[in-house]
Amino acid sequence: MHSDHETYFGFSLLSRLNKSLETLVGILEGISIDSIINAREIDFLNEWIRYCDDVRHLHPFNELIPVINTALADGVLTEEEKLDILWLCNRLDTNGVYVKGVLRDMQQLHGVLGGILADGKITEAELTGLTDWLSEHDHLKTCWPYDEVESLVSGVMLDGKIDDQEQLLLQRLFSEFIQLADDKTITNPPTLMGDQIVGLCTFSPAIKFEGSWFCFTGASPRFKRRELKEVVERLGGKFTDSMSGKVDYLVIGAEGNPCWAYACYGRKVEAAVNYRKTGRNVQLVHEIDFHDAVSDVLGT
Repeated sequence: MHSDHETYFGFSLLSRLNKSLETLVGILEGISIDSIINAREIDFLNEWIRYCDDVRHLHPFNELIPVINTALADGVLTEEEKLDILWLCNRLDTNGVYVKGVLRDMQQLHGVLGGILADGKITEAELTGLTDWLSEHDHLKTCWPYDEVESLVSGVMLDGKIDDQEQLLLQRLFSEFIQLADDKTITNPPTLMGDQIVGLCTFSPAIKFEGSWFCFTGASPRFKRRELKEVVERLGGKFTDSMSGKVDYLVIGAEGNPCWAYACYGRKVEAAVNYRKTGRNVQLVHEIDFHDAVSDVLGT
């Protein structure tokens, strides 16, 4: 775990349990959304179990994980076994301790997207199932990332087929939600579809430091936040810890935060996306591109 997260980790146990439970529900829906569960998707589910190892002795996972392990013992997850696990998840959630409503459904959406991409390929059948899921959860409209996912999926499904470029766009967007341990954010910055930025980060951004406002979210494997602030100010920019309408660039660290409720990203990213929807020209920049821009300016 990144040192920037250690302060908060001990205070977020309940929220991490909540997120893990809802993510599991989403993963199960995602890997079976085309009515087929293959070996790579089973491996992905096993990876989720390994990720939850530090809480497997706690309720509800002390009840849930043994059931999952039994179901996966033969290397196959049948429809009945999946339904049994989902039933248990719902039963464990009936006492009101765990998250309800929009937050719960958003966490499940992240799991669904991760489950769909678990085998590295997105099919038309999976997008058909995802379209049905989105329709059943249309109360999430205007909440990031529901709108972005729905827009891209609708565009791709107009002709009922996924071409190579669309496959790449879908994989890049969905991959933002597949990191179970939240230790990485975007490994490949997304690209453009028409004049619309697909995903979060701007593709090959032109970063202007002089007079621009920068905010940072997540954690960097290379620098402390104080050091990033010093770099920005040395190049003529201004740094703020708060995401507001004055921010020109929100830099997303290459390490996520396991304490965040919405899988890979947190409140600042959601705020930046909402500002962008209203026409504010805030750019979301991956840390890799930020460091590249700094090197270009300094000539290093």
